[in-house]
Amino acid sequence: MSAATAAPAAGVRPDARISPRAHLRHTGALVRRNLLWIRQDPESMFDAVLFPVVFTLLFVYVFGGSIGQSLGGGQEAYVQYIVPGLMAMMGMNMSQGVGTGFNQDFNTGVMDRFRSLPIGRGSVLFAKISVELVRMLIATAILLVVGVLVGFDVTNWPGLFAAVGLSTVFGSALMWVFLTLGVVMKNAQSVQAMGFLVLMPLQFGSSIFAPTQSMPGWLQNFTAYNPLSALADAARGLMVGGPVAHDLWMVLAWSVGMTAVMAPVAIHKFRTKT
Repeated sequence: MSAATAAPAAGVRPDARISPRAHLRHTGALVRRNLLWIRQDPESMFDAVLFPVVFTLLFVYVFGGSIGQSLGGGQEAYVQYIVPGLMAMMGMNMSQGVGTGFNQDFNTGVMDRFRSLPIGRGSVLFAKISVELVRMLIATAILLVVGVLVGFDVTNWPGLFAAVGLSTVFGSALMWVFLTLGVVMKNAQSVQAMGFLVLMPLQFGSSIFAPTQSMPGWLQNFTAYNPLSALADAARGLMVGGPVAHDLWMVLAWSVGMTAVMAPVAIHKFRTKT
């Protein structure tokens, strides 16, 4: 085969010659590579393992008594309230990690190697999201186990699995936002700082940790449109009972909107980054 035949034509994007089946094969190979990397570096799983344990114990035993009384019960009532809310928070924390990890791969030269290979550019991003979703599911499973140990009562198993699926859908959509930040920001510290500035108001200005009725009126208006409030309330409705429809559709609308807007941006920025 001549060099002219083997070399890609000038001005033609590599993705244009890769079939959807090849994209899937490349994504699977990259998923396997990322999982093997986690196996070699088990410390990268510390956040997925420890965050659910620490946050569950912290909020249940520090705030459970006082906030539980406002819910018409004690610590037991707060456990039923906080565990579905923490499920929404776990999705956000894991989503932030995908941006910092992606940025580190750029700064260490890993992405330069990937971009020099004849693979679909989108496969690199989809593989990263797939592995982070695995980490998210592990963190969610640990959260539920710890929740049961401190008194969480699972009364609706189909609803529990539906809540996990809803949290996964929202988390995967949010990952496109952090993948974009991972590409455009200069270093992992900048990605982490930007994520902190965005996530902290969303987390604490929501119904994740406490009911919103006692909040000031302007903050209640903010929580009403906060997707984290919708996700936490939908998870509670599915897992322990209550209204679901409005919050469910709101979470799905946010998820579809973020994916539709940010996925093309992330892929474009990744292709054109120099």
